[in-house]
Amino acid sequence: MASAPSTPVATSGEMKRTLSLTGLTINAMALIAPGAFLWTTFQSQTLQTSAGSTTAMDMVPGLLFALLLAFLTALSYSELANLYTDAGAGSSYYFAEAAFLEREEAFHYKFARLAKFIVGWVSHLYYWIYPGIMVAFTGVLVVYIVGLFGITLSTPFEVVVALIFAALTGAIAFRGISGSTMTAVVINVIQLTALVVFSLLALLYRFTHPDAGYLHDGITSVVLPHSMTNVLFQGTIAILLLVGFESVTALGAEAINPKRDVRRAVLLSLAIQGGIAYLLEYVSTNLFANTSVTATVTAADGTTSTVAGYAAAASSGAPIGDMVRFIGDNMLGGTGLPLALILAATVLVALVGTTLACLNTGVRITYVMGRDKEVPGLLGLLHGKYATPHYGVLALAAVSGLIGAYGVLSADTLLQTILASNVGTFLVYGMTNLIVVIAFWHRAERSVMRHILVPVLGVFANLAMLAAVVGLSIGSGGSTQTDTLIALGFDAVWIAVGAAWLLANSRATNRSMLVQASPAKASGV
Repeated sequence: MASAPSTPVATSGEMKRTLSLTGLTINAMALIAPGAFLWTTFQSQTLQTSAGSTTAMDMVPGLLFALLLAFLTALSYSELANLYTDAGAGSSYYFAEAAFLEREEAFHYKFARLAKFIVGWVSHLYYWIYPGIMVAFTGVLVVYIVGLFGITLSTPFEVVVALIFAALTGAIAFRGISGSTMTAVVINVIQLTALVVFSLLALLYRFTHPDAGYLHDGITSVVLPHSMTNVLFQGTIAILLLVGFESVTALGAEAINPKRDVRRAVLLSLAIQGGIAYLLEYVSTNLFANTSVTATVTAADGTTSTVAGYAAAASSGAPIGDMVRFIGDNMLGGTGLPLALILAATVLVALVGTTLACLNTGVRITYVMGRDKEVPGLLGLLHGKYATPHYGVLALAAVSGLIGAYGVLSADTLLQTILASNVGTFLVYGMTNLIVVIAFWHRAERSVMRHILVPVLGVFANLAMLAAVVGLSIGSGGSTQTDTLIALGFDAVWIAVGAAWLLANSRATNRSMLVQASPAKASGV
């Protein structure tokens, strides 16, 4: 049997092993940041429509479906991380190559390079767009916070904020992940505390004000599906809330005990943030959603009208801020403004931690691809002092600033970036589940449940999400159709660029896309 791919030594040092189980879990939890995402994605979730109507009534069922998909994929990632403890920063990129190289048949191992490149290149649709979304969220949030003081700022200001924020977080990530981990510890405590307080206030209002015109009759209406189509629609957005658990597998090179801790951290981070925190906040928020919270919208002809419920949330840049302000003004003695300001501040702090985690983990696969000369070799170098892939961090910070600047232009441009990233997520998650089947197929320890049933279900769940994005979203018409087409267009261009780059790079380096040597010689290609 062929050995797994070798791990070449970086030309400017090695990453430092500083992360315990707590450090690994905290970094993944920072990416899943529930205190931030309820605030930042709720508008996009209410804005999404099917046949002209909002799909928001199925927000929680959509989250539950996305959570099922995430757990299936998390189990697959944990199995691969436990099998390939030498993956280091490579994660799925390494797993794809190793799974093919370990097979005896030439038919399998010759696809090793092609498989790892496809996984690595497509991973960038997730890992390099996702931090840009965080930057966009920050720009929108800063404008909202300033607006609480009666100051109205224009879109260009949001663009400037996004660019400055990307530069600042890039500078912090440049220095390494240890400092970012300490920041993430503090941020997770703050956001989880704020999350519990807001959720309790939302539930308390529901129980003490029974006649507020609630959108859901009760808990059953919140958690059970009203339309399976809408569940899939909501799932395409909800996956953004849960991604990040797999990022732990890209920190194997910095884990003190990768074999023991990486696998645990994958499942722990998802269970704590997704299975507990998100369910608490989304159930309580949807139980609170009512027609007493209103907003004024202006039509294209200049006329104004008042909307309520989910329509009010769709028209607001910060619907959770509006809700907490409503609760404070109507239940807590007119304290809506300071409550909204405090909650917004905690979200801002959470976004700092999330963006740092994005920059630190998102560049890891790029670093390994640069080390393998599958992307420009400059991206595969480590900083001599901080042992970080510094050129990759700087490049990702710049890209994040540009994506963030685009995302803040409108609710539609923000939804486009979210959908573009999520399509990349579904592709990478689907391929990783498939890699599990390939990696364990010939092994004596293969389990029908863990290595066939779970990953196959994971593949189909991700395909269902892709079908929802491609088929249902395009067929729904309106802004959802337009936003989806733009997002898919961007993804298609990126994949086409990857194909062109692979051909040109293979020609320039005189390497075949299909491995022709024996498995042993192919190791480390």
